[in-house]
Amino acid sequence: QVQLVESGGGLVQSGGSLRLSCVASGRFFGVHKMGWHRQAPGKERELVALIDGNGGTTYADSVKGRFAISGDIGKQMWGLQMNDLKPDDTAVYYCYVYLWSQGRDYWGEGTLVTVSS
Repeated sequence: QVQLVESGGGLVQSGGSLRLSCVASGRFFGVHKMGWHRQAPGKERELVALIDGNGGTTYADSVKGRFAISGDIGKQMWGLQMNDLKPDDTAVYYCYVYLWSQGRDYWGEGTLVTVSS
């Protein structure tokens, strides 16, 4: 089993920055991809950013150029630097990992990011 704990959410004004962090504990090996999803009120959960075991990254079009994902598999942690935040970025952000060694994914409980206009 793997447990994921997010931190770093909060309230920020439009144009501001926040950094989210996720720390994993447990049987953490065989990482395929790790990253972040978000769910805004009344909307479905959506991909924000992913990083794979080779360091390759994927971003939602809406955050390209503003968000940056980084990760350290050895330290079992990854982060999301969010710059130039907009009110549309308001959501609960969930950290995520897919372990090919277990053939399943894990999710954190989420951290709320609120961007005021």
